[in-house]
Amino acid sequence: MLRFLLLVCAASAACGEIRVGIIGTDTSHATAFTAILNDPANPNHVPGMRVVAAFKGGSADVEESRSRVDRFAEEMKTKYGVEFVADIPTLLGKVDAVLLESVDGRVHLAQAKQVIAARKLLFIDKPLASTLEDAREIARLAKENGTKWWSASALRFVGWLVAMKAVRNDGATTWGPGPFEPHHALELSWYGIHAVEMLYTLMGSGCVEVSWTASEASDVLTGRWKDGRLGTVRTSRPHGDYGALTFSEGHVQRSPEKAGVSYVPLVREIVRFFQTGVVPVENEETLEMFAFMDAAQRSKQNHGAPVRLR
Repeated sequence: MLRFLLLVCAASAACGEIRVGIIGTDTSHATAFTAILNDPANPNHVPGMRVVAAFKGGSADVEESRSRVDRFAEEMKTKYGVEFVADIPTLLGKVDAVLLESVDGRVHLAQAKQVIAARKLLFIDKPLASTLEDAREIARLAKENGTKWWSASALRFVGWLVAMKAVRNDGATTWGPGPFEPHHALELSWYGIHAVEMLYTLMGSGCVEVSWTASEASDVLTGRWKDGRLGTVRTSRPHGDYGALTFSEGHVQRSPEKAGVSYVPLVREIVRFFQTGVVPVENEETLEMFAFMDAAQRSKQNHGAPVRLR
């Protein structure tokens, strides 16, 4: 660990500040994270690392990517002094660690492969991938190469959910937006993953089977954990608020009526990871969330019958 910290200091423009590269500027997370990290005047500023370079990326067949990638890139360049490069190998030569931010989960495996081969510490924003197979391949390659990585939704670290997690529960229900994107066959990976991650934050790993009840405007996913607990996710389309309930010995704990979302706690965890190499969310739990979504997708295809996780 000491050797890692010394190498980071030696490579950084200023000892103690980690040079970070961003892959994919087609999400608002790219500009939001850069603002928090690069602007000391920002009231939400998190010190410790700086976004110094970026690769735009982008997916021409995804509207949310095509319509935003250039606009966000220009903001990062003009407001925060980020250098843009032509490809990922060039980016990797300029940075100590990487934020993979591409909004399209389908490209994450190909992009992550290059970072993993370079053995750069890696945070992969949601979704980790667009399929369970891709998610497992990222994990396999990283383990094989000795590259540390993790992935998470910002919802996992918001104060109200952390407080709810501190109380042991006998079951939980979470909810949030659940729009689909036609190119993502694992439908929940596009946006429903936020509510799924909230459920796993509260319940932990250990789900054995899932069923999906679908309607035009919303979906309900019910998971059964190996200890007998039940966890439920409800997603709404096109939009909806975030929230959660937990149940324990007759007591119901509920999230605030206006459950806020902030990127700052997530960015703090990313900085801590890049400084120490210690992952705040175990890779195994992240992979189980994808097995959960994969089983839910197969349940939907099987008219809502319960399906065991692979």
